[in-house]
Amino acid sequence: MERIRSRDWYTTADGSDRGYIRPHLLKELWFHTGTACNLSCDFCLEGSGPGDHRLQLLKLEDVTPYIDQALELGVEQFSFTGGEPFLAKDLIRILQRASEHAPCLVLTNGTDALQKRLHQLVPLLQSRYPVSFRVSIDSHIEAEHDAGRGEGMFDLALKGMKALHDMGFHVSVARHMAETENSVEVEQSYRDILVSRGLPAETKFVAFPDFLPPGSHGHGPDITTHCMTHYHTEETRNSFMCAFSKMVVKQNGRMRVYACTLVDDDPEYDMGDNLRQALEQQISMKHHRCFSCFRYGASCSET
Repeated sequence: MERIRSRDWYTTADGSDRGYIRPHLLKELWFHTGTACNLSCDFCLEGSGPGDHRLQLLKLEDVTPYIDQALELGVEQFSFTGGEPFLAKDLIRILQRASEHAPCLVLTNGTDALQKRLHQLVPLLQSRYPVSFRVSIDSHIEAEHDAGRGEGMFDLALKGMKALHDMGFHVSVARHMAETENSVEVEQSYRDILVSRGLPAETKFVAFPDFLPPGSHGHGPDITTHCMTHYHTEETRNSFMCAFSKMVVKQNGRMRVYACTLVDDDPEYDMGDNLRQALEQQISMKHHRCFSCFRYGASCSET
């Protein structure tokens, strides 16, 4: 059932019709494991940090109904983000359950929380579907990465990534993207470092602009329906994350479905507690992070 939402959901500041995305399938289901993290980064788009509980840690009993429902809807991948997913005690059990049905992707900072539990990952190598990991390395310049995450975190993240690779897991890198960067040169600098650490030169990168912390108003022009039809086609609109994915969170003790991984700081993007019903709702392009998807094609997905 469609919720009652504010005027801003439907119209821009000048009264134009707000742009929107109409979901067309559930290809990927994300689980937010909670905003608790072993690091505290001032740029974190989730505002995560030690002991943070804006979104609570997930348990196996929380996610099982959504895994089952997603499979009924034809889901192709389960993905997990945080916070730091390895702070969720049930993470390994959750991955064991999910990876019996579809490939899984886990986003991690690669540091202590992961490395203390590496031995627990061994059974996942025998899962029916592969489990892969994306490690956050904000910059190929060690000092820049450590300025945001703490001294020594660059080296520790690479060690965590190498440990996962050596165990036999597929690994990729999440990095920051500067507006005026030469992406080819930047990623070559990354590759040089990865190769020097014994990691594959063909490692995949997923680059993100600055999404700003939760509750920010952001920047960029309003996105109208004209923008969505003039600058995008049906094919490109279908590539927006909210067109083919949803995110499940635990908020105030309740399981909720949000439109995508980037909007859980706005309650208007709460689609309810049912995946099938969430897929029936149009997604407004009113969130400031929507402009990044509009402009850059930014996506958290690797599917």
